[in-house]
Amino acid sequence: MIRWLYNCLFNVGFAISTPYYFLKMAKRGGWKSGFAQRFGKYDARIKQALTNRDVVWFHAVSVGEANLCIQLIQAIEPRLPLHKIVVSTTTSTGMAELQRRLPNTVTKIYYPIDRRKHILRAMGIIHPEVMVFVEAELWPNMIWSLQRRGIPYYLINARISPRSFRGYRRAGFIFRDIFAGFAGVGVQSESDAERLRRLGCRPEAVHVVGSLKFDAASPMHSGVSSNLPIPSRFDARGLLRQLGVPDDALILVGGSTHAGEEAMLAKLSARLRGQFPKLFLILVPRHHERGGDVGRELTSLGVRFAFRSTVVPSTRYKPGDLECLLVNTTGELKAFYECADLVFVGKSLCARGGQNPIEPAALGKAVVFGPYMENFAEIVAQFLKQGGAVEVRDSAHLEQVTGELLGDPQRRAAMGRAGQSVVANNLGGLEKTVEMIVRAAEEALAAAHADRMNPKEYQ
Repeated sequence: MIRWLYNCLFNVGFAISTPYYFLKMAKRGGWKSGFAQRFGKYDARIKQALTNRDVVWFHAVSVGEANLCIQLIQAIEPRLPLHKIVVSTTTSTGMAELQRRLPNTVTKIYYPIDRRKHILRAMGIIHPEVMVFVEAELWPNMIWSLQRRGIPYYLINARISPRSFRGYRRAGFIFRDIFAGFAGVGVQSESDAERLRRLGCRPEAVHVVGSLKFDAASPMHSGVSSNLPIPSRFDARGLLRQLGVPDDALILVGGSTHAGEEAMLAKLSARLRGQFPKLFLILVPRHHERGGDVGRELTSLGVRFAFRSTVVPSTRYKPGDLECLLVNTTGELKAFYECADLVFVGKSLCARGGQNPIEPAALGKAVVFGPYMENFAEIVAQFLKQGGAVEVRDSAHLEQVTGELLGDPQRRAAMGRAGQSVVANNLGGLEKTVEMIVRAAEEALAAAHADRMNPKEYQ
C-alpha cells in the first residue's frame, strides 16, 4: 500500500514539475547527451561493457559529490580488479567532471528518474552486486529494487541536517525501512550517527569516519606526502597575466556564490580599491549558467570585467583594464583558489546552507563566510575555534573584515596555517570508507560465485 501510494504521488509530482525540471536542465546545457539514460535506457556500448561483470555502482548527485566519488574510485579501482565500476550522476555538470577525471575503464551514466519502470529497466541492465550512495539522495523505488534483489547498499560521507532529519521523520512510514536496510553507513560526525540511528539505521551499521571532503581537499589524499598543492589542469596565474593582473595584485575570490553575493562583493571591492589599488576580484558562481545574469548585474554596477569563457590564448588586456573576472565555466574553482589572497565562501550571506570551506583552507588561504553555513556546521566550528576562518554577520561586517585582512598579510598567513592544521587533523575518512566498500564488494563477489556454483532450484 505504501509503495503504491508513493508511486501515485511521485507520478503526479513529476508531471507537475516536469517543465521546471527540463527548463533547469536546458539552462545548464549539455542535457541532450545521455538524455535517454534518465529513463533507464542505456545503449549497446554500456550493455556490452557490463555483460557478465560484477558491478559496483556509485551514485553522486552533482559536482560536489562527484568530486568525492572520483577520489574514492581512484583509490578503489586498483583494489577491485575483478569488478566493473559504474558511477552515476544527476546533473550535466557532475557528468562533465566524471568524464574529465575518470578513465574509460569506469562507466559513467545518468541516474534514472525514480519511476518504477525506469528503475526496473536500469537495474535489468546494470545488475550491481553492491550500490554506494555518496552523501544522501535516497529515492524509494531504487532502494526497494535493491532490497527485492538482495543487493547490499551503502551510504558514505553521510550528513543529516536537523531539517533533513525532521523531513525523514515525518515520512518515516516510507523511509524507516529504507534506512534499516543499509548494510553500512559512513557518517561525518557523532550527531549525524545519532540522527541516522533514530531514523532506523541499525547501530552496528553506522560508523563515524569524518568528512571525506578533508581527504579530497588535502594534497595528501593520494597517499603521497607533499606540502604542494595538486597541480591544476590549467594555469590560472598565467590567465590572470593575460588579463593584465600583476603578480603582486591582491586577489579576492568569491567561491560558489549565489544570487546577491556577487553584487555585494563587487560593491565592496570598488570601495576597497581606494585603499588597495591592485585589488582584483574573481567571482565563481555556484551555477555557471547564472553567468549571463551576473554579467548584466556587474555591467549595471559599472564593473569592468571579462567572462572566463571569452579568455583564449590570444586574449590580452593592459594592466588596469579590468577589475573582475567572472568565471562562467566549470571545474576551475580550485585553480582560482590557489591564486587567492582571501576567499569568501558563498551561499552563506544571501542564501542558506553554505558551500565547502575545506578546499580553500587546505590550500592555506584565509577564509571568510557568512552566518548561514548550516550544511557545514561542525566543520565550520572547528575552523572558527582554531582561527582558520572568520564568520561575518552581514555585508557591512564583510567589508570591514575584508579590508582588515587584505591589509594584514601576517594575519592571513596565520589563518591559512590554522586552516591547514584543521584539515590535517581530520584526515583518514577516505581510507576507512575505501576499506568498507572493498570488503563489501569482495563479500558480494564471493557470495555471487557461490550461488553460481550451487544454483538455487525454483519450483
